[in-house]
Amino acid sequence: MQAKDSNPPDGGYGWVVVVSAFMVMGLTVAVLKTFALFFVEIQQHFDELASTTSWITSVTIAVFHLGAPVANSLCVQYTHRTVVITGGLLAFLGMALGFFGLNMVWMYAMTGFLQGLGVSFSWTPAISIVTHYFSRKRALANAIACAGECAFAFMFGPFFQWLISQYGWEGSLLIIGGIQLNICVCGVLMRPLASSCLLEACHCETEAPPGNSASRRDKEDKSPVIHKIFNWMLVRKTEFVLYAIFGTLAAMSFFVPPLFLVPLSYSLVIDESWTASLLSLLAMVDFGGRLLCGWYASLHATKTIHLLAMTITLISTSLMLLPLADNYLSLAIFTGFYGFFFSTTVTIHITVLADVVGMPEFDSALGLFMLIRSTGGFVGPLLAGLIVDMAGDYRAGFYMAGATLVLSAGFLIVLDRLQQKKRRRSKIRTKPVKSTLPYPSFHILEHQ
Repeated sequence: MQAKDSNPPDGGYGWVVVVSAFMVMGLTVAVLKTFALFFVEIQQHFDELASTTSWITSVTIAVFHLGAPVANSLCVQYTHRTVVITGGLLAFLGMALGFFGLNMVWMYAMTGFLQGLGVSFSWTPAISIVTHYFSRKRALANAIACAGECAFAFMFGPFFQWLISQYGWEGSLLIIGGIQLNICVCGVLMRPLASSCLLEACHCETEAPPGNSASRRDKEDKSPVIHKIFNWMLVRKTEFVLYAIFGTLAAMSFFVPPLFLVPLSYSLVIDESWTASLLSLLAMVDFGGRLLCGWYASLHATKTIHLLAMTITLISTSLMLLPLADNYLSLAIFTGFYGFFFSTTVTIHITVLADVVGMPEFDSALGLFMLIRSTGGFVGPLLAGLIVDMAGDYRAGFYMAGATLVLSAGFLIVLDRLQQKKRRRSKIRTKPVKSTLPYPSFHILEHQ
């Protein structure tokens, strides 16, 4: 399909793409964040341990990340629009087939694997095309798009609770799958935009001598576009590896609090309606934090990597304090702090990735980053579930998440130091060398 624009418009139709991505975020990640409402229901239905039930979320998160490189490759061949529509259909099938609830293996395969693949094929192209549509306002555009998961999670908390009470967890999954079909509508609105790599190829062709233009065009036609855009050799770049390690450790923690917040609330004998309101509160502060952080990051007053390291530290602190809550009010306060600091992290971590690798390599980096990070998303909930079973207390999962985030912040600090060191070396190399001869022109005249 032919692209409509040659340069990032930084506005215009790009805002339509942002709104579409906003909806996609809500219909994918928001569903994952509020799936904790089904955790206890499924656990009791199959009479399984927390660690066994948490495999559903672990499989979903792992496939979500593992499918990112595949989604990016398909975007190159069939456009972001096509891949998002395909993701919407897969997400629908994953939830709809989960309605049958035959056994835990069936839930792993449908609500875990198929739903995760649908989320990956929807989320990855959506966030990628927004990044391509914006340059100067990229942080703000990403913040607005990612805020969709907060806005929808705010509504989904009480809505899913009502669905479960009316139709049971099986019927609720079927209804949610139907709602996720709206992802396909959002995909239709994502008009393709020419990638920077293709633009560079066209630019070289127009500047080539007349005699070489035909051979250059033939060479481009024979070379698959995917090789120009997807670069696996990024794993040799130290900066990318450090950032990928950070992402892996962070992913081990990010999905633990939403998973165990509801069970922790139940263990404190808090009413179900008040428990659902915790997820709405989490979504509300998350929404406000993303917009605020996106606006602040667009001012370029603070380096994004410094802002990211600071918010990661604050998240870990709030997670360490959250288990101290012993009633609804204190739990709501700590949940609010966690949600706000988490939102700032999610808002800028993709922008930091673009800063680390540069836009020409962004699509490749996003796919590989998600692929590598998948190990953390898979291991995190399982490890937390195992720790919870061993300790017999849901608080242990929050301590594990907080400690892992502290470790991840260390890799951000190392990455920043490495970038600063490289910049200093670059300045020294490019610094002009002063001549030791005070009057070189006069000496030349004397010799003449």
